[in-house]
Amino acid sequence: MIWVAVDAMGGDDGPRDVVDGALAATRHFDLGVALVGATGVLEGELARHEDVDRTRVRLVDATDVVRMDESPAAALKKKPGASIVRAAALVARGEAAALFSAGHTGATVMAAHGAFGMLPGVDRPALAATIPTKRQPAVLVDVGASVDCRPAHLLQFAVMGSMYARVAFGIETPRVGLLSIGEEPTKGNELTRDAHRLLKAAPIAFIGNVEGRDVYSGKADVIVCDGFTGNVALKISEGLVDVMQGFLNEELSGTITERLGSMLTRRAHRHFRLRMDYSEYGGAPLLGVAGITIVGHGRSSAKAVRNAVAMAYRFAANDFIGRVERDIAAAAPSQLS
Repeated sequence: MIWVAVDAMGGDDGPRDVVDGALAATRHFDLGVALVGATGVLEGELARHEDVDRTRVRLVDATDVVRMDESPAAALKKKPGASIVRAAALVARGEAAALFSAGHTGATVMAAHGAFGMLPGVDRPALAATIPTKRQPAVLVDVGASVDCRPAHLLQFAVMGSMYARVAFGIETPRVGLLSIGEEPTKGNELTRDAHRLLKAAPIAFIGNVEGRDVYSGKADVIVCDGFTGNVALKISEGLVDVMQGFLNEELSGTITERLGSMLTRRAHRHFRLRMDYSEYGGAPLLGVAGITIVGHGRSSAKAVRNAVAMAYRFAANDFIGRVERDIAAAAPSQLS
Protein backbone atom coordinates (compact mmCIF):
# COMPACT_ATOMS: atom_id res chain seq x y z
CA MET A 1 0.00 0.00 0.00
CA ILE A 2 1.22 3.49 -0.87
CA TRP A 3 1.55 5.86 2.09
CA VAL A 4 1.28 9.64 1.89
CA ALA A 5 2.81 11.84 4.60
CA VAL A 6 0.36 14.65 5.41
CA ASP A 7 1.28 17.85 7.25
CA ALA A 8 -1.94 17.73 9.25
CA MET A 9 -1.39 21.06 11.00
CA GLY A 10 -0.93 23.09 7.80
CA GLY A 11 -3.60 25.22 6.15
CA ASP A 12 -5.98 27.90 7.32
CA ASP A 13 -8.46 25.33 8.64
CA GLY A 14 -6.07 22.62 9.77
CA PRO A 15 -6.21 20.11 11.21
CA ARG A 16 -9.98 19.53 10.82
CA ASP A 17 -10.30 19.87 7.04
CA VAL A 18 -6.91 18.26 6.46
CA VAL A 19 -7.82 15.19 8.51
CA ASP A 20 -11.29 14.96 6.93
CA GLY A 21 -9.84 15.14 3.42
CA ALA A 22 -7.02 12.69 4.13
CA LEU A 23 -9.42 10.12 5.57
CA ALA A 24 -11.72 10.55 2.57
CA ALA A 25 -8.79 9.66 0.33
CA THR A 26 -8.15 6.43 2.26
CA ARG A 27 -11.76 5.38 1.63
CA HIS A 28 -11.53 5.83 -2.14
CA PHE A 29 -7.96 4.81 -2.96
CA ASP A 30 -5.58 2.02 -1.97
CA LEU A 31 -3.46 4.26 0.20
CA GLY A 32 -2.60 5.07 3.78
CA VAL A 33 -1.92 8.45 5.36
CA ALA A 34 0.66 9.37 7.98
CA LEU A 35 -0.86 12.38 9.76
CA VAL A 36 1.88 14.54 11.22
CA GLY A 37 1.02 16.93 14.04
CA ALA A 38 0.13 17.12 17.71
CA THR A 39 -1.12 13.57 18.34
CA GLY A 40 -3.53 14.62 21.07
CA VAL A 41 -5.24 17.04 18.71
CA LEU A 42 -5.24 14.53 15.86
CA GLU A 43 -6.77 11.80 18.03
CA GLY A 44 -9.59 14.20 18.77
CA GLU A 45 -10.14 14.77 15.06
CA LEU A 46 -10.10 11.04 14.34
CA ALA A 47 -12.69 10.48 17.05
CA ARG A 48 -15.22 12.34 14.86
CA HIS A 49 -14.94 9.52 12.29
CA GLU A 50 -16.48 6.31 13.57
CA ASP A 51 -15.65 4.45 10.36
CA VAL A 52 -11.93 5.27 10.33
CA ASP A 53 -9.73 2.33 9.29
CA ARG A 54 -6.76 2.58 11.64
CA THR A 55 -4.75 0.19 9.48
CA ARG A 56 -4.64 3.04 6.92
CA VAL A 57 -3.78 5.82 9.37
CA ARG A 58 -0.61 6.51 11.31
CA LEU A 59 -0.03 9.40 13.69
CA VAL A 60 3.40 11.02 13.91
CA ASP A 61 3.84 13.53 16.71
CA ALA A 62 5.02 17.08 15.91
CA THR A 63 4.25 19.85 18.35
CA ASP A 64 5.61 22.77 16.30
CA VAL A 65 3.93 24.38 13.29
CA VAL A 66 5.26 26.95 10.82
CA ARG A 67 2.74 29.78 10.84
CA MET A 68 1.77 31.58 7.65
CA ASP A 69 3.25 34.89 8.86
CA GLU A 70 6.68 33.45 9.68
CA SER A 71 9.83 33.65 7.59
CA PRO A 72 10.27 30.08 6.32
CA ALA A 73 14.06 29.99 6.70
CA ALA A 74 13.97 31.39 10.23
CA ALA A 75 11.04 29.20 11.25
CA LEU A 76 12.60 25.97 10.02
CA LYS A 77 15.85 26.80 11.80
CA LYS A 78 14.00 27.61 15.02
CA LYS A 79 11.58 24.67 14.73
CA PRO A 80 13.47 21.60 13.46
CA GLY A 81 10.61 19.42 14.72
CA ALA A 82 7.87 21.28 12.86
CA SER A 83 5.13 19.19 11.28
CA ILE A 84 6.23 19.92 7.71
CA VAL A 85 9.85 18.93 8.51
CA ARG A 86 8.82 15.64 10.10
CA ALA A 87 6.41 14.87 7.27
CA ALA A 88 9.18 15.39 4.69
CA ALA A 89 11.52 13.24 6.76
CA LEU A 90 9.08 10.32 6.54
CA VAL A 91 9.34 10.42 2.75
CA ALA A 92 13.11 10.81 2.83
CA ARG A 93 13.39 7.69 5.03
CA GLY A 94 11.14 5.69 2.74
CA GLU A 95 8.31 5.43 5.27
CA ALA A 96 5.99 7.26 2.89
CA ALA A 97 6.00 7.68 -0.88
CA ALA A 98 4.79 11.28 -1.12
CA LEU A 99 4.29 14.48 0.86
CA PHE A 100 1.30 16.81 1.06
CA SER A 101 0.98 20.14 2.87
CA ALA A 102 -1.48 23.01 2.72
CA GLY A 103 0.68 25.01 5.12
CA HIS A 104 3.29 27.69 4.51
CA THR A 105 4.34 27.29 0.86
CA GLY A 106 7.85 28.65 1.39
CA ALA A 107 8.42 26.31 4.32
CA THR A 108 7.11 23.36 2.31
CA VAL A 109 9.46 24.15 -0.59
CA MET A 110 12.44 24.51 1.73
CA ALA A 111 11.59 21.38 3.75
CA ALA A 112 11.17 19.29 0.59
CA HIS A 113 14.39 20.63 -0.90
CA GLY A 114 16.28 19.92 2.31
CA ALA A 115 14.88 16.42 2.72
CA PHE A 116 14.96 15.20 -0.90
CA GLY A 117 17.47 17.36 -2.76
CA MET A 118 17.06 18.16 -6.44
CA LEU A 119 16.79 15.81 -9.39
CA PRO A 120 19.94 15.53 -11.53
CA GLY A 121 19.96 18.26 -14.16
CA VAL A 122 17.48 20.48 -12.28
CA ASP A 123 18.66 23.65 -10.57
CA ARG A 124 15.43 25.15 -9.23
CA PRO A 125 12.10 23.75 -8.05
CA ALA A 126 8.86 24.87 -9.70
CA LEU A 127 5.23 24.81 -8.61
CA ALA A 128 2.87 23.64 -11.35
CA ALA A 129 -0.67 24.98 -11.00
CA THR A 130 -3.59 23.47 -12.89
CA ILE A 131 -5.74 26.08 -14.62
CA PRO A 132 -9.00 25.74 -16.59
CA THR A 133 -9.13 26.55 -20.30
CA LYS A 134 -11.74 26.44 -23.07
CA ARG A 135 -10.52 22.96 -24.04
CA GLN A 136 -9.03 21.05 -21.10
CA PRO A 137 -6.97 21.80 -18.00
CA ALA A 138 -3.54 23.33 -18.60
CA VAL A 139 -0.40 23.73 -16.51
CA LEU A 140 1.04 27.09 -15.41
CA VAL A 141 4.61 26.70 -14.16
CA ASP A 142 6.25 28.20 -12.09
CA VAL A 143 3.73 29.90 -9.78
CA GLY A 144 5.96 30.83 -6.88
CA ALA A 145 8.74 28.40 -5.99
CA SER A 146 11.55 30.23 -7.88
CA VAL A 147 11.07 33.95 -8.39
CA ASP A 148 14.50 34.73 -9.85
CA CYS A 149 15.22 32.56 -12.88
CA ARG A 150 17.68 32.11 -15.72
CA PRO A 151 16.69 30.93 -19.22
CA ALA A 152 17.89 27.39 -18.48
CA HIS A 153 15.54 27.23 -15.51
CA LEU A 154 12.55 27.98 -17.73
CA LEU A 155 13.63 25.15 -20.04
CA GLN A 156 13.74 22.80 -17.07
CA PHE A 157 10.26 23.98 -16.03
CA ALA A 158 8.99 23.29 -19.55
CA VAL A 159 10.34 19.73 -19.60
CA MET A 160 8.94 18.96 -16.13
CA GLY A 161 5.63 20.67 -16.86
CA SER A 162 5.24 18.58 -20.01
CA MET A 163 5.68 15.37 -18.04
CA TYR A 164 3.13 16.58 -15.49
CA ALA A 165 0.60 17.27 -18.27
CA ARG A 166 1.13 13.78 -19.66
CA VAL A 167 0.67 12.04 -16.29
CA ALA A 168 -2.13 14.22 -14.92
CA PHE A 169 -4.20 14.82 -18.06
CA GLY A 170 -3.12 12.13 -20.49
CA ILE A 171 -1.87 14.63 -23.09
CA GLU A 172 0.54 12.65 -25.24
CA THR A 173 2.37 15.66 -26.71
CA PRO A 174 1.71 18.77 -24.58
CA ARG A 175 1.98 22.10 -26.40
CA VAL A 176 4.34 24.39 -24.51
CA GLY A 177 4.05 28.18 -24.59
CA LEU A 178 6.31 30.82 -23.04
CA LEU A 179 4.44 33.61 -21.24
CA SER A 180 5.54 36.96 -22.64
CA ILE A 181 4.21 40.39 -23.66
CA GLY A 182 3.99 39.54 -27.36
CA GLU A 183 3.93 36.56 -29.70
CA GLU A 184 7.08 37.56 -31.59
CA PRO A 185 10.35 35.91 -30.40
CA THR A 186 11.93 39.35 -29.98
CA LYS A 187 9.25 40.52 -27.52
CA GLY A 188 9.72 40.42 -23.75
CA ASN A 189 12.73 40.94 -21.53
CA GLU A 190 16.16 39.35 -21.76
CA LEU A 191 14.98 36.29 -19.79
CA THR A 192 12.09 35.46 -22.14
CA ARG A 193 14.06 36.18 -25.32
CA ASP A 194 16.91 33.88 -24.28
CA ALA A 195 14.47 31.26 -22.97
CA HIS A 196 12.64 31.33 -26.31
CA ARG A 197 15.81 30.28 -28.11
CA LEU A 198 16.40 27.37 -25.71
CA LEU A 199 12.81 26.17 -25.82
CA LYS A 200 12.73 26.30 -29.62
CA ALA A 201 15.70 23.91 -29.77
CA ALA A 202 14.48 21.58 -27.00
CA PRO A 203 12.82 18.15 -27.48
CA ILE A 204 9.37 19.50 -26.57
CA ALA A 205 6.35 20.72 -28.57
CA PHE A 206 7.16 24.42 -28.24
CA ILE A 207 4.57 26.68 -29.91
CA GLY A 208 6.26 30.01 -29.13
CA ASN A 209 5.25 32.92 -26.96
CA VAL A 210 1.77 33.26 -25.50
CA GLU A 211 0.35 36.47 -24.08
CA GLY A 212 -1.64 36.87 -20.90
CA ARG A 213 -4.92 36.84 -22.80
CA ASP A 214 -4.08 33.37 -24.16
CA VAL A 215 -3.41 31.67 -20.82
CA TYR A 216 -7.00 30.42 -20.46
CA SER A 217 -7.75 30.00 -24.17
CA GLY A 218 -6.45 26.45 -24.48
CA LYS A 219 -3.80 27.53 -26.97
CA ALA A 220 -1.09 25.87 -24.85
CA ASP A 221 -1.17 22.85 -22.53
CA VAL A 222 1.85 24.10 -20.55
CA ILE A 223 2.57 27.79 -19.96
CA VAL A 224 6.07 28.54 -18.69
CA CYS A 225 7.22 31.60 -16.75
CA ASP A 226 9.34 32.61 -13.76
CA GLY A 227 7.80 32.17 -10.31
CA PHE A 228 7.23 35.88 -9.69
CA THR A 229 5.23 36.35 -12.90
CA GLY A 230 3.34 33.09 -12.45
CA ASN A 231 2.35 33.82 -8.87
CA VAL A 232 1.04 37.28 -9.77
CA ALA A 233 -0.91 35.85 -12.72
CA LEU A 234 -2.42 33.10 -10.57
CA LYS A 235 -3.43 35.41 -7.71
CA ILE A 236 -5.01 37.91 -10.12
CA SER A 237 -6.97 35.06 -11.68
CA GLU A 238 -8.19 33.79 -8.30
CA GLY A 239 -9.30 37.29 -7.32
CA LEU A 240 -11.07 37.82 -10.64
CA VAL A 241 -13.04 34.59 -10.27
CA ASP A 242 -14.16 35.61 -6.76
CA VAL A 243 -15.27 39.02 -8.02
CA MET A 244 -17.11 37.55 -11.03
CA GLN A 245 -18.99 35.11 -8.83
CA GLY A 246 -19.93 37.96 -6.51
CA PHE A 247 -21.17 40.06 -9.42
CA LEU A 248 -23.28 37.19 -10.74
CA ASN A 249 -24.84 36.57 -7.35
CA GLU A 250 -25.66 40.27 -6.95
CA GLU A 251 -27.17 40.60 -10.41
CA LEU A 252 -29.29 37.46 -10.07
CA SER A 253 -30.66 38.12 -6.57
CA GLY A 254 -32.39 41.46 -7.10
CA THR A 255 -35.86 41.60 -8.65
CA ILE A 256 -38.30 38.70 -8.85
CA THR A 257 -37.48 38.32 -12.54
CA GLU A 258 -33.77 38.17 -11.76
CA ARG A 259 -34.30 35.60 -9.00
CA LEU A 260 -36.35 33.48 -11.42
CA GLY A 261 -33.48 33.74 -13.91
CA SER A 262 -31.10 32.61 -11.20
CA MET A 263 -33.18 29.49 -10.57
CA LEU A 264 -33.31 28.67 -14.27
CA THR A 265 -29.54 29.04 -14.68
CA ARG A 266 -28.55 27.34 -11.41
CA ARG A 267 -27.13 24.30 -13.19
CA ALA A 268 -24.96 26.47 -15.44
CA HIS A 269 -23.69 28.38 -12.38
CA ARG A 270 -22.82 25.11 -10.66
CA HIS A 271 -20.86 23.92 -13.68
CA PHE A 272 -19.08 27.29 -13.84
CA ARG A 273 -17.98 26.99 -10.21
CA LEU A 274 -16.75 23.44 -10.76
CA ARG A 275 -14.64 24.48 -13.75
CA MET A 276 -13.05 27.35 -11.81
CA ASP A 277 -12.74 25.63 -8.41
CA TYR A 278 -9.12 24.93 -7.40
CA SER A 279 -10.32 22.19 -5.03
CA GLU A 280 -11.18 20.03 -8.06
CA TYR A 281 -7.44 19.69 -8.73
CA GLY A 282 -6.34 19.47 -5.09
CA GLY A 283 -2.88 20.96 -5.16
CA ALA A 284 0.18 21.90 -7.16
CA PRO A 285 3.09 19.47 -7.52
CA LEU A 286 6.50 20.83 -6.60
CA LEU A 287 8.54 19.81 -9.63
CA GLY A 288 12.29 19.34 -9.57
CA VAL A 289 12.78 18.00 -6.05
CA ALA A 290 13.70 14.32 -5.78
CA GLY A 291 10.56 13.38 -3.89
CA ILE A 292 6.85 13.66 -4.67
CA THR A 293 5.56 16.85 -3.04
CA ILE A 294 2.06 18.28 -3.44
CA VAL A 295 1.42 21.81 -2.17
CA GLY A 296 -2.15 22.70 -1.31
CA HIS A 297 -3.84 26.10 -1.16
CA GLY A 298 -3.91 27.61 2.33
CA ARG A 299 -7.70 27.63 2.10
CA SER A 300 -7.86 23.96 1.11
CA SER A 301 -11.21 22.37 1.92
CA ALA A 302 -11.60 18.70 2.84
CA LYS A 303 -12.44 18.07 -0.82
CA ALA A 304 -9.24 19.79 -1.98
CA VAL A 305 -7.15 17.79 0.51
CA ARG A 306 -8.77 14.54 -0.65
CA ASN A 307 -7.94 15.32 -4.28
CA ALA A 308 -4.40 16.43 -3.43
CA VAL A 309 -3.68 13.22 -1.51
CA ALA A 310 -5.15 11.28 -4.44
CA MET A 311 -2.79 13.16 -6.78
CA ALA A 312 0.16 12.22 -4.58
CA TYR A 313 -0.97 8.59 -4.71
CA ARG A 314 -1.25 8.60 -8.52
CA PHE A 315 2.17 10.18 -8.91
CA ALA A 316 3.74 7.55 -6.66
CA ALA A 317 1.93 4.71 -8.45
CA ASN A 318 3.07 6.00 -11.86
CA ASP A 319 6.76 6.56 -11.00
CA PHE A 320 6.41 10.28 -11.65
CA ILE A 321 9.84 11.21 -10.26
CA GLY A 322 11.60 8.59 -12.39
CA ARG A 323 9.77 9.71 -15.51
CA VAL A 324 10.65 13.37 -14.95
CA GLU A 325 14.27 12.42 -14.33
CA ARG A 326 14.41 10.51 -17.61
CA ASP A 327 12.86 13.43 -19.53
CA ILE A 328 15.38 15.84 -18.04
CA ALA A 329 18.23 13.50 -19.01
CA ALA A 330 16.89 13.33 -22.57
CA ALA A 331 17.17 17.11 -22.99
CA ALA A 332 20.51 18.41 -24.19
CA PRO A 333 22.82 18.84 -21.17
CA SER A 334 24.29 22.00 -22.71
CA GLN A 335 20.82 23.55 -22.83
CA LEU A 336 19.91 22.71 -19.25
CA SER A 337 23.06 24.09 -17.68
